[in-house]
Amino acid sequence: MQPTVEDVARAAGVSRQTVSNVLNAPERVRPETRERVEAAIDRLGYRPNRLAQGLRASSSRMIGYRLEPVHPHALGSIHDRFLHALADAGRAEDHHLLLYTADDAEGEVAGAVALHKAGAIDALVLYGLHSGDPRPPALRAHRVPFAAFGRTGDDDGHPWVDVDNTAGTAAATRHLAEAGHRRIAFVGYPPGSAVGDRRAEGWRSTCAALGLRLGPDLRGEDSLTVGAALGARLLDDPDPPTAVVVATDTLAAGLLRTVRGRGARLAVVGFDDTPTAAALDLSSVRQPIEAAGHAMIAALLNPPPPDATRLLPPELIVRGSSSTP
Repeated sequence: MQPTVEDVARAAGVSRQTVSNVLNAPERVRPETRERVEAAIDRLGYRPNRLAQGLRASSSRMIGYRLEPVHPHALGSIHDRFLHALADAGRAEDHHLLLYTADDAEGEVAGAVALHKAGAIDALVLYGLHSGDPRPPALRAHRVPFAAFGRTGDDDGHPWVDVDNTAGTAAATRHLAEAGHRRIAFVGYPPGSAVGDRRAEGWRSTCAALGLRLGPDLRGEDSLTVGAALGARLLDDPDPPTAVVVATDTLAAGLLRTVRGRGARLAVVGFDDTPTAAALDLSSVRQPIEAAGHAMIAALLNPPPPDATRLLPPELIVRGSSSTP
């Protein structure tokens, strides 16, 4: 593991602040103490993180964040929870959020570059990355420090934190299999979404590992209407599944509307564990969004080594919707 400031302080027999002074204001430290700290730095091979130092020493102490557009057909509260957690974690580190809007990815980057050049923000947090996302390379080209919630699937050469979406749907699939279901379907985003594809992979690989027959794999936009329509397709299948793993609570809520409207029996597990899931008695995979917000701030101020695990495990919340035998 990379040596830390705390490791240097212990080795030199000084405080963390003294090590910081040696690195950033050596004139404040007595020569004999400075020599002892520098010897410990050389012996341990400590290398200060210049990004973290720059952010901590900056004058604005502001982190930029683009507000996501409102999606009128979705039930999600995930973005609001993440924003609150991010602001709370930043405040604990004496950093605060500067919110701005943009119509698209290009506008988000342009806004961040302008704010950074003006000294209004020190860094940026990106939300909802996807494969081939143009924002990371553009920000690197403009030398805007950033960390990302999510992965592009490419060689992510920047700090990032993500929820283990594959593990979430794998847990949902195992839960349904343990309840006796042998043909489990999947309903999710259209192919090409990094998050959606990982959630589909968790279902598919777990079914294969357990020797289960794959049910239908249906995809559509994240809305109640689409969820209801895909639910009808499942129920009308000549060989209908007895259970379904759904990539979002919005799709699952629409699907449940159809299932309950027909008086049908189909076990359903959603994803995100929104307040709506509890209201509908919907089993769902809960994302550790609050932990993600705190991990994002930590990734900006204290970037982990490249091989550090940055995937946060989700939790399956079991309710009545998946109890159908």
